[in-house]
Amino acid sequence: MENILIVSEKSWNKELVGHLQSAMPQYSFYLISQKEDFTIERIDSISPVKIFIPHWSYIVSPVIFEQYECVVFHMTDLPYGRGGSPLQNLIVRGLMSTKLSALRVEAGLDTGPVYLKKDLSLLGTAEEIFIRANNLVEKMIVEILQNNLQPMPQAGDPVVFKRRKPEQGDMSELEKLEDIFNYIRMLDADGYPHAYIEKGKFRYEFTRASIKADGSIRADVKITKK
Repeated sequence: MENILIVSEKSWNKELVGHLQSAMPQYSFYLISQKEDFTIERIDSISPVKIFIPHWSYIVSPVIFEQYECVVFHMTDLPYGRGGSPLQNLIVRGLMSTKLSALRVEAGLDTGPVYLKKDLSLLGTAEEIFIRANNLVEKMIVEILQNNLQPMPQAGDPVVFKRRKPEQGDMSELEKLEDIFNYIRMLDADGYPHAYIEKGKFRYEFTRASIKADGSIRADVKITKK
């Protein structure tokens, strides 16, 4: 029986291995969720035929991707949107939908050949979008394995995103309610620095935003001293 390795640091990927094991009992699926466990020694002990990486904030070592076929999932229609913080960069540009691309890891950032792409809605909070993407990841992994898909080179002119920094969640200079709503929802996920405003000695962090019939925004706010 061939082994498949799933690598993800996010909590919403924990059930993925169980779902895949039920859907594809001809494989044995393993999960790595901690950076310190994603080593060539640990991988060699599993000896996977493929490594799928749904959500990982760290650079994959050449020692790993040169020896093993590593597949990452990127939330843009590559080569558009290579680089960091794809979800947030898409939303601040006003996009309401995107593609989830499965591509092979190589030395360049998000430059590898693509196995397949699936449509992905950008409605809802960041966490809701990530969960929606996770459901797509499961289907894409099954499709890649069942059909033995081979990646094809990216086509088109690349557009590169820069990784957004926590201080870019500052909403104090925003002038439109729509932009405030988008800032709150695009950073509303476990492990992400939330959208905020600072005034005087206090910091106000916002989550769970919704737009009401009168156009106003309702949201939860956490207030802390700076």
